[in-house]
Amino acid sequence: MISSGTTAARLTTKGAATRLRIVEGAAAEIRERGAATTTLDDIRARTATSKSQIFHYFPGGKDELLLAVAALEAQRILEDQQPYLDDLGRLDTWQAWRDWRGAVVRRYERQGVNCPLGVLMTELGRRTPASQQLTGQLLAQWQSALRDGVRCMQGSGRMDPALDADRTAAALVAAVQGGVTVLMATGSIAHLEAALDTTLELLGRFSAE
Repeated sequence: MISSGTTAARLTTKGAATRLRIVEGAAAEIRERGAATTTLDDIRARTATSKSQIFHYFPGGKDELLLAVAALEAQRILEDQQPYLDDLGRLDTWQAWRDWRGAVVRRYERQGVNCPLGVLMTELGRRTPASQQLTGQLLAQWQSALRDGVRCMQGSGRMDPALDADRTAAALVAAVQGGVTVLMATGSIAHLEAALDTTLELLGRFSAE
């Protein structure tokens, strides 16, 4: 579970539902408008909440709300890659890896150029330790699941056993994030597809499957 490190866990059930509604509304607003142009007033209007409610759930104001949005989006990134990143070792054939690639591409095609998680990487990432911690959580979970997949393939003889599984997983995450950065800048999914296709092709040269 990706956590933003806020006090959300101490809320009542009703309070937690209200907070989640605000976060989901903010995420939707950012997807439509982009982070730079989305204001707290926009989020208040979309979620039918008052200024006092916003600051009750997010005492740190917009930065704290954006961090909560980033945590939600980070969790969605992992969920959108299921069942391939679960604990059951689903990345155990090349077809599974190709299906994972397809799930990743479809996820970012739906997202388009306005990435709520991009807020974390740009606006917040360089100035708040909490956002750096959240980024670390996402990348660690993502990389760990892919590393398990690489090791599974190595164990069955489908991937080069000489590969460093952790570095290979890191390269796959970097391939995705590089392609997403270009997508956000240009609106084109082509670089993400090329990065994943080329990486998987190179990894697959050891196997006859």
